Amino acid sequence: MNTTPGAVDFLVGVALVLVTVAATCAALTRDPAKQAVVLSVLGVCLALLFLVVQAPDVALSQLAVGTAITPLLILLTVRKIRRGPGGGDSEDGGDG
Repeated sequence: MNTTPGAVDFLVGVALVLVTVAATCAALTRDPAKQAVVLSVLGVCLALLFLVVQAPDVALSQLAVGTAITPLLILLTVRKIRRGPGGGDSEDGGDG
């Protein structure tokens, strides 16, 4: 990479600030659905940080897992819990 060390340090600092802000927002968000969205933003910020510190393989893994799969699993879990036990859409339980 043909950049000066000062520029790299600046980019790492900016990425660290973004990660800190996103992680704080994720910790302070109370609604699980909104928290999943903020967690996805945190995943993007972490992937950017990993890219800046020249770890592209870790950045790609973070994009896949931290930005897509984990928030999706959280949203599906919240949907299942809010739907209630049984998980069916019909009120009679579907026995007849």
